[in-house]
Amino acid sequence: MVNFIKKRWYFFAIFFLMLVLIFTQQRYEKTKSEEKLIIKRENIKETLTLSGEIDAEEKVVLKFQTSGRLAWVGVKEGDYVKKYQAIASLDKRDLKNRLDKYLNVYLKQRNNFEQTKDDYQETYEFSSGDLHKRAKRILENNQYDLNNAVLDVEYQNLLLEYANLWTPIEGIVTHVDVPKAGVNITPATATFEIVNPKTLYFSATVEQADVVKLKEGMKGKIILDAFSNFEDEGEIYYISFSPKSDETGTVYQIKLSLSEKTKNLPLRLKMTGDVEFVIKEKNNVIALPLRFVKNDKKGNFVYVKEKDKKVKKYVEIGEEIDGKIVIEKGLKVGETIVN
Repeated sequence: MVNFIKKRWYFFAIFFLMLVLIFTQQRYEKTKSEEKLIIKRENIKETLTLSGEIDAEEKVVLKFQTSGRLAWVGVKEGDYVKKYQAIASLDKRDLKNRLDKYLNVYLKQRNNFEQTKDDYQETYEFSSGDLHKRAKRILENNQYDLNNAVLDVEYQNLLLEYANLWTPIEGIVTHVDVPKAGVNITPATATFEIVNPKTLYFSATVEQADVVKLKEGMKGKIILDAFSNFEDEGEIYYISFSPKSDETGTVYQIKLSLSEKTKNLPLRLKMTGDVEFVIKEKNNVIALPLRFVKNDKKGNFVYVKEKDKKVKKYVEIGEEIDGKIVIEKGLKVGETIVN
């Protein structure tokens, strides 16, 4: 007998392991079936938290349209400028000389125009045939030459205006490429950046599955990383219709206005933070985790424990909020629910 057992020990080992597995599974099923929950009223809510940063509606990058020698720089980083204030200019001497030259060309062409008109107007009015056609063409060309002279003057005057750089907004000068005059620049090497701090807002991105939960006018709690223990409320005033480019996945931009309380902080562009929205909220309700609610042909039900027995009890359910389902009717506080 001993030899028989020794030769077939692995059969007994496998049999023993199977018994252990069966016993463990039975205990697991029993533990799982015994999961219970005592009914109580609670406040539940579903929130959506998004990351974002401080941005500004009014911010510009200003450049000259032409190259030239930088003759004057009237601002430095940190200065506050007014709307339409001049901030820099190029050397205008060459441009002024060109404008004077084209003004002289215009005046000369004007005299030629009047002389040609005196010479051919009567021929055009009182002749016929080829002579009439020739006079007409001369007078038309005369008018074209005068028009071109006017356009040349206007173009040179426009270049003179472009030699000055104005800011279209008020705000703080945040960057100056070339702070000193006297150097030759191109439009790409002399930029001025201005931001209007009065137009700051909180910008965040939201995925397509969540953007449908938001709407303009909805308020959210804003927490800025730079200011500990500070939080304030912002209101959505813009939700983009098109997704943002250069982003991973399909995300949309939302903009939240800032209160005066937040604007009084020493805010800076690109300061990061989070905004939290309450999407759904129910107070003083009975709510169960989804795994406790089952359904059959008659409707939704739960198992209530009564005197060590599982009793099926049908319920009316409401909204699903944060992984829980609201029970409208069918349960009372203090009852024990089992799975």
